[in-house]
Amino acid sequence: MRRPLELSRRRALGLAAGLALLPRPGLAARPTIARRVAVIDWAVLETVLALGVEPVAATELLQFRKVAVEPEVPVPVIDLGLRGTPNYEALNLAEPDLILTSNYYEGQRASLERVAEVLSLSIYVPGVPPYPAAAEAATTLGRRLGREAQARAFVATAAAEIARLRDSLRGTLSRPVLAINFGDARHVRAFGTDSMFGEVLRRLGIENAWKADSSYSAAAPVGIEALARLPDAAVIVVPPVPADALRTLADSALWQALPMVREKRVSVIEPVNHFGGLPAALRFARLVSAALLQQEGGRHG
Repeated sequence: MRRPLELSRRRALGLAAGLALLPRPGLAARPTIARRVAVIDWAVLETVLALGVEPVAATELLQFRKVAVEPEVPVPVIDLGLRGTPNYEALNLAEPDLILTSNYYEGQRASLERVAEVLSLSIYVPGVPPYPAAAEAATTLGRRLGREAQARAFVATAAAEIARLRDSLRGTLSRPVLAINFGDARHVRAFGTDSMFGEVLRRLGIENAWKADSSYSAAAPVGIEALARLPDAAVIVVPPVPADALRTLADSALWQALPMVREKRVSVIEPVNHFGGLPAALRFARLVSAALLQQEGGRHG
């Protein structure tokens, strides 16, 4: 009579180990929480910092500190150089386990993936409102970086702060607002309703004076004479402003003749990242609210 086959101890342990690697029914595999993060895209960098995560490396930090300003970048973060052409030697030395980027840098994905896993988060996509996309990006980052609670809290806090600012403006501002950036003394870029700044204006209960589409960023440069078609608008200038433009505008008869200039309805706010994430949206909301309240106070004070 034949005895039943008996598994050797080694084979049994091997089968057990293999079974342990199979996904459990009803459970999806969860990505490993990233501990060492490198960031290429600035909107993503803002968001990572807002969640309390210090990346090991990021791009163009000197310029980021001037243009985006906040959140503050810790000193130990390695500067990888230009966003379009990051320093791969420095990136390798930083030893990231995750590289965060966006749709702007898909052309670099293959090179970046030779260093570490790449996660691309897109906020600025034609036809997609950037504010909800920025909130979703923050939530996704929270899950991947082990900061899910912080991400949910940050998204909720940003929405609550913008709602509070909306209440502070209620009843004090009736005119539309035009947010612009100077290319030079004769041309401006206007932020339309489909831009992040345009979305923030809407959430603040403010009418955007620029009605034309701006392809989710800002309209192509138009001559400053176009502002004459918006005589009732209050103007918010978002830096950078070229130094020579300031000098030229001071002597420009056309600029000085514009109604918003004559009636002191032009404010230059502090820098904000034009293609930022939720932190930039919140920063713009605070700065534009303060500037508009100051305009109205100055006009009636």
